[in-house]
Amino acid sequence: MELWETMLRSISAFVLMMFLARLLGKPTIAQMTYHDFVAVITLGSITANLAFNNTISIRILLTSMLTFTGIAYLLMVLAMKNQKLRSWFSGKPTVLIQEGKIMEGNMRKLKVTLDTLNQELRGKNFFNIQDVQYAVLELNGSISVLPKPDCMPVIKKDLHLKSQSEQAFPIELIMDGDIIEANLQQNNLTTEWLQSQIKKKGLSLKEINYAVISTDGNVYFDEYKDQIESPIDKE
Repeated sequence: MELWETMLRSISAFVLMMFLARLLGKPTIAQMTYHDFVAVITLGSITANLAFNNTISIRILLTSMLTFTGIAYLLMVLAMKNQKLRSWFSGKPTVLIQEGKIMEGNMRKLKVTLDTLNQELRGKNFFNIQDVQYAVLELNGSISVLPKPDCMPVIKKDLHLKSQSEQAFPIELIMDGDIIEANLQQNNLTTEWLQSQIKKKGLSLKEINYAVISTDGNVYFDEYKDQIESPIDKE
């Protein structure tokens, strides 16, 4: 009877964990931010006890699992609604290399060594650190790299350009419909200038979900209304 009970509990734990994973969504699995990491570790421990610990009642384990799932789901919803809470719960991307210079203070703060940085850069096919313009440690622990202009691979569009302008780091202007005033001030941009760019596109601020100045200096706008009739989620 104990073997059958263990098998039944294990199957139930697996099915329940799959359901909870689907409920929390793909970003929780892919990104693993601070609160995601805590939630996954805790839920994994509770699920293991549900599978083989016969001394703890299933009712208590289920209550504990559903409570932690509710907390994780609530934090995820709050993070989506509020940028400040999202920054506190999930953290912020951190610049490790800026304009070709290593940010030693940021690396010490994040406990990142030069060996680790070089290893991550080699994983991005950058064996010479002097070829890197920007390197950013993302929320999920990966490092994004922007090479210096003369180290960028040639693409078809480059063959039609007479001169290549200096590359710059993307500047986020609007996120979740809110203007990022700090970024405007740091880059000597005004709200009036942003409003004029919005008008050139024939849009209004309330229609914009995300806006960014890309590395080529152009302003990109993403509207709330995607005008896609049947979005496809490839699984």
